[in-house]
Amino acid sequence: MTTGHSAPDALEDFAGLLREAPTVEPGSARRQSRPTAPIDPEERRTRRRRRLLATAIVFVLALGGGGGYTGWALTAPVAEPVAASQVPEVTTPPAADIALPAEGASAIAISGAADYLGTEDGSIWATTGTEEPRPIASITKLITALVVLDAHPLADATDPGPTLTFGRADHALYDKYYVMGATIAPMPIGSSLSLHDAIATMLIPSACNYAEAVAGWAFGSQGAFLRATRDWLAANGLTQTTIVEPTGINPRNTSTPGDLITLGRIAAAHPTVATIAANPGLSLPGPGWMNNTNSLLGQSGITGLKTGTLDPGGSNLLYTASLDVGIGAPLDIVGVLLGASSRASVNHSVSTLLESITGGFTEMTVARHGQEVGSFSTPWGSTARMVLGAEAALLVWSDTPIVATMETTTPTTWEDGEVIGSATWTAGPRTVTVPVELDGTIAPPTSWWRLTNPGELG
Repeated sequence: MTTGHSAPDALEDFAGLLREAPTVEPGSARRQSRPTAPIDPEERRTRRRRRLLATAIVFVLALGGGGGYTGWALTAPVAEPVAASQVPEVTTPPAADIALPAEGASAIAISGAADYLGTEDGSIWATTGTEEPRPIASITKLITALVVLDAHPLADATDPGPTLTFGRADHALYDKYYVMGATIAPMPIGSSLSLHDAIATMLIPSACNYAEAVAGWAFGSQGAFLRATRDWLAANGLTQTTIVEPTGINPRNTSTPGDLITLGRIAAAHPTVATIAANPGLSLPGPGWMNNTNSLLGQSGITGLKTGTLDPGGSNLLYTASLDVGIGAPLDIVGVLLGASSRASVNHSVSTLLESITGGFTEMTVARHGQEVGSFSTPWGSTARMVLGAEAALLVWSDTPIVATMETTTPTTWEDGEVIGSATWTAGPRTVTVPVELDGTIAPPTSWWRLTNPGELG
């Protein structure tokens, strides 16, 4: 069987004839030259129904012809739904306001956040002031303890070590440093302490008389102690540090922020020194309870190490800290501030700095469950949304850019909840991914739509 047109063409030709056909009443041409009588409304409705019926009959006949249009229209392919999508917008957090000390000279080194901060672990991250040597005051005692323990090592942090018995010369040191206005602790003639406790008395309450007594015990004389100290400083790369006596009361005991960061790492890695420096106080027979001069211990993550105050010369602090910023393991901090105007100023500057570092890490919500990221639409009016299938957040340091990407595929079932891709956000070392889902179902076109929209069929 052959026809002159395809099924869609035949239908279009038929529709064109309907549009072009005159709509006058039968026989009206013969009556145009004379007046016509009014048509009864009921008769008008009857005539209209007859015309609609006739048109429907002709239309059905047309559908039945033309090579099986109905079968073609009901089975012909239709265009895929049209997709429109956009990568989710991302807000970059503001730059961190790092509160570096405003006075003196300082340095800070951070380990555990190299991927965030862009520096090597343990390297000096920030400095203020100059790198010229400054008086370090009682930070000297940290060096004295390390030099003594290098010559007389203890097995571990709890090992008491050998016993020191104090004689008349040692007792005289109490009066010597009392007159100088230095920090002291009782040292009765004939009293004794373990090396561990003697070093603790030197470091925690910062007793100058104990620093000189321990140095003399360890090396036999102050001259021998200073020779050993120079060798120890050179062996550990502390070339900008000068020590002329074991307590720090002499302003010629000087160092630089860079050297003191190195000293802080050495002290933090020494089990005995680090454990002693972390104690808030010390209780011994006779002296009783003695507070640690480092009143910041336990605040803002501070875990050690040693204060130092000299007038003139200013207040100093060599410190370690552990900061939990939400990246898993805490950050390990070694920092120093030299030449502040007062102990209160040191404490404020250091705690404010550490808190500003912690505050520089921000948990940013990058995805909300159900957030629209695109849509699908069809010629027959069925629509659906592309949405994020989960909520997600990303830990960001300062104003590190957040980069968003999205990948989607053509749905297979077109049903609500189908996973059709994923969205990913990256900032520094962190990445988070959530699924992209179909919200709504794309229904197929109805038979009537197919029959009445041949131009949309493939």
